Amino acid sequence: MSKEIKKTKETNEIKRIGVFTSGGDAPGMNAAVRAVVRYATYKGLHVYGINRGYEGMIDGDIERLETKSVRNIIHRGGTILKTARSKEFMTKEGRKQAYESLKSYDIEGCIAIGGNGTFTGGKVFCQEFPDMKFIGVPGTIDNDIFGTDYTIGFDTAVNTAIEAVDRIRDTADAHSRLFFIEVMGRHSGAIALYTGIGSGASGILLPEISSDSESLIKLLKKGIKRKKLFSLVVVAEGDETGGAMAIAEKVRKEFPHFETKVAIIGHLQRGGSPSAQDRILATRLGYGAVEGLLKGKTNVMVGSINNRLEYASFDDAITKKKPLNQDLLELAEILAL
Repeated sequence: MSKEIKKTKETNEIKRIGVFTSGGDAPGMNAAVRAVVRYATYKGLHVYGINRGYEGMIDGDIERLETKSVRNIIHRGGTILKTARSKEFMTKEGRKQAYESLKSYDIEGCIAIGGNGTFTGGKVFCQEFPDMKFIGVPGTIDNDIFGTDYTIGFDTAVNTAIEAVDRIRDTADAHSRLFFIEVMGRHSGAIALYTGIGSGASGILLPEISSDSESLIKLLKKGIKRKKLFSLVVVAEGDETGGAMAIAEKVRKEFPHFETKVAIIGHLQRGGSPSAQDRILATRLGYGAVEGLLKGKTNVMVGSINNRLEYASFDDAITKKKPLNQDLLELAEILAL
């Protein structure tokens, strides 16, 4: 990293920055905060932690962070800065109050760790107060942000889901059961896709792909012909069939001889210690966010594409759809036969 740091060319005199987490929590957010604080301090900046996201920004819930403030947090899930959704920030008056709170601490730029909602707020804020620089760090388990191959928390969420499916497999095998396992992903099937492939599921249902119970029934019948005694089907919560409960009810009527069960993993996927991959990704993105501010960047998100740090505008990150990996989709279909 030392060689990379030496290449930094700062183009402004920014001295004080804020960092906050917003929206849904994701494992690795603390690792990102740690990287921001430590690298910014190394570069001679003063760092302020903004508690409770935009809500805390409005309330002036801001505190100075130093190197010792982020000791022993790289392995912790959740976020030490807490997170909240702010209806008040959606108003012009609320954003003005947030701006005044930042200026009262002489903060010149902010690093926002979160997802689409967080970046939408940052985009509007930049437009209304162009002297306040904003850089986003993608922190969401859904991995649905354009401009980065992976988001902070996704790898940990998938690992958690796969571990749960592995445990369910033992019961399914012992009792010859058909299990529908629902994972998070209201608008994105990334967790379901990776979990399905990683756990050897018989079927995967995703919100991005039109599916119907008939197709799934045909797939399960193929398994029966091969004398498959149990099946696992991973369902993203946003699948158009209505989630695991709805699809299980339809299939139960077709296979009355199967003991059909539903398991909803839910918020277990959000918590827990971040994986090694999430810790490293969060650390690199936190570093990249500080670098961006030092170089005068604003209204952008830092991401990792082909293992290189890249910047995408908030507008692109918010509006452009991140497609699922087509090779993985094809592979999932082949391996499910």
